[in-house]
Amino acid sequence: MKTKTYRSTKVLALAFLSLIIAGTVKVSAQESEGRYVPETDPLVLEKLEKWQDLKFGLLMHWGTYCQWGIVESWSICSEDEGWCRRKNPNYVEYKREYENLQTTFNPIGFDPAKWAKAARNAGMKYVIFTTKHHDGFCMFDTKLTDYKITSQKTPFHTNSKANIAREVFDAFRAEGLWAGAYFSKPDWHNENYWWPNFATPDRNVNYDVTTYPERWENFVKFTQGQIMELLGGDYGKIDILWLDGGWVQKMTREEVYKQVTSPGYKFTRVQNQDIRMDELVVKARQKQPGLIVVDRAVHGKNQNYLTPENRVPEKALPFPWESCIIAGGSWSWLPNAKYMSGRDAVQLLVDIVAKGGNLLFNIAPGPQGQWHDDAYRLLEDIGGWMKVNSEAIYGTRALAPYKEGKVCITKKGDKTLYLYYMADNDEKMPAQIGMSAFSLPVGAKVKMVGTETSLKWKKTESGFVINIPEKIIKNPPSKYVWVMKATF
Repeated sequence: MKTKTYRSTKVLALAFLSLIIAGTVKVSAQESEGRYVPETDPLVLEKLEKWQDLKFGLLMHWGTYCQWGIVESWSICSEDEGWCRRKNPNYVEYKREYENLQTTFNPIGFDPAKWAKAARNAGMKYVIFTTKHHDGFCMFDTKLTDYKITSQKTPFHTNSKANIAREVFDAFRAEGLWAGAYFSKPDWHNENYWWPNFATPDRNVNYDVTTYPERWENFVKFTQGQIMELLGGDYGKIDILWLDGGWVQKMTREEVYKQVTSPGYKFTRVQNQDIRMDELVVKARQKQPGLIVVDRAVHGKNQNYLTPENRVPEKALPFPWESCIIAGGSWSWLPNAKYMSGRDAVQLLVDIVAKGGNLLFNIAPGPQGQWHDDAYRLLEDIGGWMKVNSEAIYGTRALAPYKEGKVCITKKGDKTLYLYYMADNDEKMPAQIGMSAFSLPVGAKVKMVGTETSLKWKKTESGFVINIPEKIIKNPPSKYVWVMKATF
């Protein structure tokens, strides 16, 4: 993960022009939420509609880095950012030590069936698993590099579950969840991306791809080859290809110029890193028809849905989207990670669903292949709420005004509305719940989800008020968020 744009000193327009000619300008990794190119493939459109019904998914960042309890691969990137700090100030030594983590990675507690059951019981409907992060270490049995979980250099290679990505996908599909493959487009271990002939000043390819086109072509073939391995059948049905590393993208000179001359833009050395995504997606969908492709933070037809990172948009977006949010600590495993409360998680889910999005909740496994106990407790808490209220989550769509004060609203089909009251900590259910900017249709029948009690309601000047009987106030059907269903 990490899509933050990093910065250096602003230069004059003449310098910008020279950089454009050289193709060495950084593009912003975080695309505007107002930019989206609709898909045209009917199979993908059908699948996207179904994906929007799922609402709740699991993201897992996992790699050798979990042994140090650090932020994914970023410490081997020599940018001057907080998440790139190293315990050893000697970069060359540190990178060597980091890559040697392969030789000690042995997650003998790995039990994907346990994860899958916990995710299903929480109401999750799909999983996105990190098959390879930016450091290039592969959590699947690729034939194109020995920097992988199944290498003889990796102690876990003798385990019957050594092909971790396949085990994860199989376990989650067995529980009825969709399978999605996270894959990093940059690969900091591959010599055709970070060539040892040059220093590695930042996250980008470290040589001029126009001067060494054969080397770049080798990298393109390597990247496409690994993705085809994941989609080729050995890993079963893959529903989503979730690509990270948005700085690896095709850029024209005009696109570069527009970005670097925009107000407040600052740059560092980068290039037109074209891995021929259009060609790749065609081949991918020949292997997996209807495949949803998420080329994160790259504006264009290959970003089938947008992925705001660790935040929720302030308003509903007019296209498919998913907020990827850390459940506890970091994207990667931390020894003493503090997890979100059940109340915060449920209200987060409702807020996202009311705005028409999905929640992708990140939980990171540790060096032994296990989750924190608090992660299981959190999912169990969410699951308790979902057992009562899941009908108000799955299959819903955003409906203006989306949210007013503590009350959210969605619709399901043409004849059902759901109203969600976001309770404060230890708040007693109010005797009346309503909205002033929206009114229920005449004749609507209302009840509290989780009960069979009909609720009386009335129109106000521009909205409505629902009366809550004392027996429900004293014995609410769930915690955190109370849901009312209106049919008409």
